[in-house]
Amino acid sequence: MTPGVARDKLDWSNQAHLYSKRERKMKLEDEAEKYLMNTYARQAVAFVRGRGMRLWDSEDREYLDFLAGIAVVNLGHAHPGVARAIAEQASLLVHTSNLYQVPPQLELAKKLAGLSFADRAFFCNSGTEANEAALKLARRWAHENRGGAFEIIACEGGFHGRTMFSLSVTGQSKFHQGFEPLVPGVKLMPYDDLAAARGLVDDKTAAIIVEPIQGEGGVRLPGPGYLSGLRELCDREGVLLIFDEVQTGMGRTGRLFAYEHEGVEPDIMTLAKALGNGFPIGAVLATERAAAGFAPGAHGATFGGNFLAARAALAVLREFEDGKLLAHVREIGDYFKDRLRNLAQTHDLVLDVRGRGLLLGMELDRPGATAVKHCFEKGFLVNCTAERILRFAPPLIVQKPEIEALLPVLDSALAELARA
Repeated sequence: MTPGVARDKLDWSNQAHLYSKRERKMKLEDEAEKYLMNTYARQAVAFVRGRGMRLWDSEDREYLDFLAGIAVVNLGHAHPGVARAIAEQASLLVHTSNLYQVPPQLELAKKLAGLSFADRAFFCNSGTEANEAALKLARRWAHENRGGAFEIIACEGGFHGRTMFSLSVTGQSKFHQGFEPLVPGVKLMPYDDLAAARGLVDDKTAAIIVEPIQGEGGVRLPGPGYLSGLRELCDREGVLLIFDEVQTGMGRTGRLFAYEHEGVEPDIMTLAKALGNGFPIGAVLATERAAAGFAPGAHGATFGGNFLAARAALAVLREFEDGKLLAHVREIGDYFKDRLRNLAQTHDLVLDVRGRGLLLGMELDRPGATAVKHCFEKGFLVNCTAERILRFAPPLIVQKPEIEALLPVLDSALAELARA
C-alpha cells in the first residue's frame, strides 16, 4: 500500500466518522423538536461532559463556559466534592419525604442560618419555587400581623420566576403575555428609585421584593443607599423586605450573599441556582419573626431538601469555608471588568460595562444575539439578556488565561456586530 493510498483511506475514514456524528446530532435535534414542548430556542449543540470551566459536546468539541448554566455551576462542571457527595448519598438513601426527619436537611438549615441573617429555612427545588414560597409566606405573615395586608411591591425589570405568583411580580411584560390575568395585588415600581417605593407603600402592603442586582433585567446595580433605604422604609412601615438572591447568591458577587456588600439584611431571602452547583434545590431563609407566617400545612414541597439535594448543597458550602474562593471572585471579577472596559473603549457600540464580582454585563446600543452566536462558533459560551446586554457569569474558578482567551473572540464579535 502506497503512502498516498493510506492517506486517502485515512481521510475517508475521518469523514465517515464525522458524518456519523452529524447524523446523530441531527437525530437528536429532530427528536427534541418532536417530543419536547416548544419552550426554549435551543442552540444546535449537545454537551456530554464537563470539567471546571470546560464543556465538550457530542462531537468532542471543547468550549469555555462563561455562563455556568446561567450562574448555576459556580464551582465548575463535575466538581469532585459535589459529585462525591451525591454519589455517596445516592448509594444510601435519596428520599423519604418531609413527613420524617431528614438529617442532612437540618444540617444544611443550621449552616445557612450560621452564614446569614436568617433563623429558619424552607427548602424546595428551584428559584421560582423559592420565590413563590417567599411571597406566600409574606402574605400569610401580613394576614396575621398587618390586618390582612396582601399587596406585594416589586420592581420594573425584575425577574423572579415563571410560576403564577413569581411571574406576577416579574416586572417584564414579555413574560406575562398569554398568562393574564396575573395574581392580583402586585404593584410595580422603578428599580433604584426610593421615592417611588415610598409613594407605593400603604396599609395594604405586605412586602417589597427586590434583587440586589437585577440579573435577567440587564445586570443592573442600584446606587449606594438604595437597599438600606428600602430597609428603613420597611422598618418604619412594618412590612417585610424580601431579597431575591437566586442569581446573586452563593458567592457570585464576591460575598456569599450580595446583601453583605451594603450590610443590609432582609427579612426573607431566596436562593437556588448555585446552591446545589447544578443539582436542583431552592431555599427560603427568614428571620424568626417572618418565618412565623408558616405553620404545618401552610406550604410544602415533596422533594424539597431531600437527602440528595441537601448533601449536594452541603458540599457546595464547604468550598466557601476558608474564604479563599470569595477573595478570588473579588480579585478576578475586578480584573475581568477592567479588561472588558478596556475592550469597550475600542468599540463605539458598547455603552457600558457594569457588574460586581463575576456577574458582569456589557451594554450594547443594538441587539447582541449576533455576538453571542459568534462567540459560540469560536467555542465560548456567553449570553445576551434584556436583548442588548451581554452577560458574563462564568464559574467562580475562572482564571486570567481563560479570560484572556475570550477577549480577542469578543473583540471580533463586536467588530462583526458593528459591520452588520
